[in-house]
Amino acid sequence: MDIFSLTASIHQCAELRHARSGGPGGQHVNKTSTKIVLSLPIGKLEGLNEAESARLRVQLANRINSEDELVIHSSEEKSQKRNIEEAFSKAEKLILAAVRLPKRRKPTNPSKAAKEKRLSSKHQHSLKKAQRNFSPED
Repeated sequence: MDIFSLTASIHQCAELRHARSGGPGGQHVNKTSTKIVLSLPIGKLEGLNEAESARLRVQLANRINSEDELVIHSSEEKSQKRNIEEAFSKAEKLILAAVRLPKRRKPTNPSKAAKEKRLSSKHQHSLKKAQRNFSPED
C-alpha cells in the first residue's frame, strides 16, 4: 500500500455534494448548505492492491452504496470548508484502518502461578460448600 498515492487518489477521485445540515442552529442552518457528502469510488482508488481493496469492501460494507462508492457525511462544523477537510480526514482514516491487517494473536499457556491460584480458589470454594453440609450433632 502506497499511502501518498492513496491520499492523492482520494482527493482526485472524490465527489463532493453540499446539503443542508440538520439539527439545531436556527436560521443559519435553514439557509446555508454546510453539510458535506463525500462519494469516493473504490474502483478508482490508486495505491491499493486487489487484496486490500477486497478487504476494504468487506470492512466498510455498511458505508458502500450500490455504485461501489464509499459515502461519508460530515456536518459537525459550522463552516463548509472545515466540513470538507473533516470529510477527507475521515475517508483517509477509515480506509487506512480497514486495510490494515490485525495482529495475529500469539497463543500462550497459563503460568504455573496462575494455575495454582485457580486451583486454590476452587479448593477454597469447595471447602466453603462442604462446611454448609456439615450438621453438628446435639
